[in-house]
Amino acid sequence: MEYKIDVALWATRIANLIFTIGYFVPLFWNPYNSYYKALMANAATSALRLHQRLHPVSLTREFFFQLMNEDSCHYLFYSMIFLYVPPVTLVLLPVFLFSLLHAASYSLQLLDTLGQNSWWGARLAISLVEFQSRNILRLISFTEIFLMPFTVVLILLGRAGLFTPFMYYQFLVMRYRSRRNPYTRNMFLELRALLESTANKPSTPAFLRSFIMSVVAFACRLAPEMPPQ
Repeated sequence: MEYKIDVALWATRIANLIFTIGYFVPLFWNPYNSYYKALMANAATSALRLHQRLHPVSLTREFFFQLMNEDSCHYLFYSMIFLYVPPVTLVLLPVFLFSLLHAASYSLQLLDTLGQNSWWGARLAISLVEFQSRNILRLISFTEIFLMPFTVVLILLGRAGLFTPFMYYQFLVMRYRSRRNPYTRNMFLELRALLESTANKPSTPAFLRSFIMSVVAFACRLAPEMPPQ
């Protein structure tokens, strides 16, 4: 059964990659449909992963908190947020990159079963993806953070509902608290250090310094407390 779920996860991740490419290069499908199919493929991946990690389901308080701590639950929620918003290209970047990382890892296992010398070109491509995995995860975390103010811009453009930023903030809180993936939390710290360093430069105008420090202070007030380990 575990093997079947792994294959299903690989298939949904490949589907996500195909539909995302179909959105950017609309040769065979309607790009609008491809966008939402990519999000639905990500939702399917997240649901399968939750089934794999949290089976069987238990209607208890402990199970609920365990569910909320799962990265797959975060991205199931992410897909649900943007399924009801008009297409936003940047939204597909995190789910595409996660699918690329995990699909590459499992594809390597499949190639190993075929033999050491099979599909050397595919092995090379997978090795390049895995070599850049840390940079890919940092790009994902930066995109997650950047989408927060961007959802507010979407409201001003009439492309999102009033609740979208509030729901996305809850997603970002879950990502910040993630125990298995610290990249979002680390990216917040890196961005804070970068902004404070910029603000403290002698060449930075006073009004800009004040604005930057206000933004940093506001973000710090919104940052959730980390639960005890």
